Amino acid sequence: MSDLDLSKFENKIILRNIKPGDFDKIIALQKKCFPNMSPWKKEHLESHFSIFPEGQFCVEYDGKIIGSCSSLIINFDEYDDQHTWDEITDKGYITNHDYEGYNLYGIEIMVDPDYRRMKIGRRLYEARKKLARRFNLKSIIIGGRIPHYHLHAKEMTPREYVEKVEDRNLYDPVLTFQIMNGFSLKRINTKYLPDDADSLKYATLMEWHNVDYQPKSRRQFKTSFPVRICSIQYQMKKIDSFEEFANQCEYYVDVSAGYGSDFAVFPEIITTQLLSFLDEKSPSEAIRRLSTYTEDYIRLFTHLAVKYNVNIIGGSHFVEEDENIYNVAYLFRRNGTIDKQYKLHITPNEQRWWGIKAGNEVKVFDTDCGKISILICYDIQFPELSRFVTDEGANIIFVPFCTDERQGYLRVRYCSQARAVENQVYIVTAGTVGNLTHVPNMDIQYAQSGIFTPSDFAFPRDGIVGECSPNIETVVVGDVDLEILRRHRRSGTVNHIKSRRKDLYDVIIKKRE
Repeated sequence: MSDLDLSKFENKIILRNIKPGDFDKIIALQKKCFPNMSPWKKEHLESHFSIFPEGQFCVEYDGKIIGSCSSLIINFDEYDDQHTWDEITDKGYITNHDYEGYNLYGIEIMVDPDYRRMKIGRRLYEARKKLARRFNLKSIIIGGRIPHYHLHAKEMTPREYVEKVEDRNLYDPVLTFQIMNGFSLKRINTKYLPDDADSLKYATLMEWHNVDYQPKSRRQFKTSFPVRICSIQYQMKKIDSFEEFANQCEYYVDVSAGYGSDFAVFPEIITTQLLSFLDEKSPSEAIRRLSTYTEDYIRLFTHLAVKYNVNIIGGSHFVEEDENIYNVAYLFRRNGTIDKQYKLHITPNEQRWWGIKAGNEVKVFDTDCGKISILICYDIQFPELSRFVTDEGANIIFVPFCTDERQGYLRVRYCSQARAVENQVYIVTAGTVGNLTHVPNMDIQYAQSGIFTPSDFAFPRDGIVGECSPNIETVVVGDVDLEILRRHRRSGTVNHIKSRRKDLYDVIIKKRE
């Protein structure tokens, strides 16, 4: 008796998270589902995938995408009762997504008209409910269309129409479906979607409650979230050994810890101080010899971060990889883990003297004090980078720098303060001072390190938490409050992040092989 090949009868339905290769198919599906409404742009879907990939689902049937939905996490209490779709989604880019939020907000769901009655929508709603349980969220909230309302608008108000649908006296393809999936009405919003002609711009705000929700202390509303930072204005002076360098660095980490700092920030290329005893006349060869201390440098700062319980921005160090030299800033977390950021823009001086190569990836790092980024010296002078890392969630940008004279320092200073204003973010700079009299290209230093804020009433008058006296060996210690920053981004006198014209321009990071 021969076996029957069952595989030829199979038509597989797969529910999964959306991938970048799906974007064009989803846009085509949306045009088919909502022909009279503006579809997603590819930049919207790229932003969804970058910010909250777990919240974006699609249904694939026999290799074809026939349904999808998008969502984000928010604290719903922070939004106006009569919010619009643009307000709740940051115009579709979901840059307001908050992993610490209480509510999952559904912003889009669609099913190919040719595949309805297959419970595709129910599968997508169940995926959202499972996600809400996984993230321990209070509820799912959706702003639902009422597409059949225009057929009854002359004889009844939106409220009367919704009541008749709730009582099963009328059928609405969206509202009826939502009620059947356990959602209850919160209110009716006006002017929710400007291009939703069938609903006459009305929407029903619906909520599904997660009965498994368990309140946790970490999710309580914060009145403040202070982060203490110690920026070290490090003196470059002649030393005779790596041990002497290590002792000087440990002294400053100890000082930082003594003030209860969350971050200790060292300047760019502080390890060039080791050149004062390496006795190598050729600058390019000297840098390659310096790179042999990479493991010693990493072991030192990893040890100090754990010993003193301080996250350390370890300035930067020249690293040799595949016969190329890179300028690399390291993040040494106090839990013993390490990350790194390559310098992306290399100055003519670095290229001419040392042959430094540029890195190709800009990163945002998770820490126990939120998301941060490190932009090394020259990198802060290119505004696209700060914009990108802020969009990726960075609240603090650390800028280790090394400048030889005042004009160079002011370029770093002015650009740092501009980035703080443009991106509603904290900027911390740390520079070198002193002299290395026998080290070519490192003989003089100029710096005035500081901690900078946006410019608004919630922050210090001049947008400066604190700054060092110029050109002396010292530190500046100051607190930045992440909760004040979060509120400022929602209700500041101006709001640069929300006011950006993403319909006209955007910053796109290109992928390199």
